[in-house]
Amino acid sequence: MDGFCIESADQIRELWSKTYNTEGKPDWSHILPYYDDNILFKDTIQEIRGIEEFKKMTERLAERSKELKMAVLRVIKEDNVVFVEWEMTILFKKTRTSVIYGASRLSISEGGKIIEQRDYYDLWGDIFDNIPSFRKPYRRFMRKHFG
Repeated sequence: MDGFCIESADQIRELWSKTYNTEGKPDWSHILPYYDDNILFKDTIQEIRGIEEFKKMTERLAERSKELKMAVLRVIKEDNVVFVEWEMTILFKKTRTSVIYGASRLSISEGGKIIEQRDYYDLWGDIFDNIPSFRKPYRRFMRKHFG
């Protein structure tokens, strides 16, 4: 054991809240030691395996965005599973600010590290909702084709 173990929902809330500072640029350096070397990360656009690839993904996200903030709304832990509900406000370099609503499911290994993270969110819907010319056609398309 190296001392970097996930033990409670409050600990996750504190760690995640420190990731996004007041200047708007995220910094994952304090939380990365809590991830297992064999982390499996999945979201709506990618699947990443291993801590080195995960670090690269966090660097790409920071580079892509002019400003990034996250509000942690709820954290619930049961056994070795943690759910985090969040709102991410992101200002991409050439667009307007968008709020993305999502949740993350974290699986904790027996050693206390995050071994799997699955993020759930509607990236395009949340972004298009903030662009008047895209909002209505996108929502109409989604209702027509997906219910």
